[in-house]
Amino acid sequence: MTASLSIAQARRIALAAQGFTFQDRNRRNGWSRIDRTVRQLNLLQIDSVNVLVRSHYLPLFSRLGSYEHATLDDRAFGKKRRALFECWAHEASLLPLDLHPLMRWRMQRACDGRGTYASMNRFAVEDRAFLKATLDFVTRNGPTVASEVPDGGKSGGGWWGWSRGKMALEALFDQGLVTTAARDGFERVYDIPERVIPSEILTRDTPRESDAIRNLLDLSARAHGIGTEFDLRDYFRLPVAETKTALMELVEDGTLLPVSVEGWKHAAYLHREARMPRKAGGTALLSPFDPVVWERARAERLFDFHYRIEIYTPAEKRKYGYYVLPFLMGDRIVGRVCLKADRQDGVLRANASHYEPHADPKSTAEAMAGELRLMADWLGLAAVSAGPKGNLARHLRAVL
Repeated sequence: MTASLSIAQARRIALAAQGFTFQDRNRRNGWSRIDRTVRQLNLLQIDSVNVLVRSHYLPLFSRLGSYEHATLDDRAFGKKRRALFECWAHEASLLPLDLHPLMRWRMQRACDGRGTYASMNRFAVEDRAFLKATLDFVTRNGPTVASEVPDGGKSGGGWWGWSRGKMALEALFDQGLVTTAARDGFERVYDIPERVIPSEILTRDTPRESDAIRNLLDLSARAHGIGTEFDLRDYFRLPVAETKTALMELVEDGTLLPVSVEGWKHAAYLHREARMPRKAGGTALLSPFDPVVWERARAERLFDFHYRIEIYTPAEKRKYGYYVLPFLMGDRIVGRVCLKADRQDGVLRANASHYEPHADPKSTAEAMAGELRLMADWLGLAAVSAGPKGNLARHLRAVL
């Protein structure tokens, strides 16, 4: 008989799996705590928007509190103590080095013309000689930015306006033939894996594609705690047919337990090691690319929270703002705030703030104000300022 869970139980399971267990966020956070959290999440999604802070820094802050950016940078892009590598996972992401063998199936698919993006696949096939010449250039010259390769100028009219050189580097990155050696600002610096990834990782056996996908599905289920087939597949953007096969195998061996969740239309799967504590959650501002909310339909199912990022929406049509972070309080998402780090004036600006219909505006504003102060201190900003927009703005301004 399939077990039935309430939506409150599913929320607690999901939040506990994601590391929201009311941890002390005022303690010192060095690499050991960061490493444990990264391994719990399995990946940190990267995004270029920097109106607040780069998105891959935020999930760690949301769970741990303040830490030095340089600590993560050193392990992600440093030469001597690298612990993470960059690849396509849930979009471009940083992953623990141990997962490198599990991602090689995707790199091989790209080499076979079945990579992440169809446009890139076509380019790689049609310009195979140019790809080889680009790879040879990087091999000879070492760490390389796009502008340094042949035809690597800023504008070539290609995909996303990329030059031929940039497209070649990205195709090679998709294929695993080059990797990210460092980030210059946010610009990717490319090099061949042998000079970036430790040999102990590169020489590990490559699992069969089916085994890798099953292991990744297991990891996504651990990270989510509970989810539908799509939720679990979406974590690493796994292929549909292969995921369905892996899902059946994980159910058969007892790794995943079929369950029903109150209000969910689709079947759900609970990882056998998932915890269902009596309390789970915390007080945290969430990146738009945090695993808790990155799949918008899942956020609606778990939290009754309708969320869409409005970066690409014309300003006059935005409902909540340009860069809006959901606000978690306890085990519910109770509000959202549009944030900007005004580095010139040293101010964290809450340009618009809103509370959800089920939330109490006074307690939401008080908790959000505390979180904004914590974030401002982490970002090295001297003050927090709240603008007049949004149904929470009056309450927030009163407590700041």
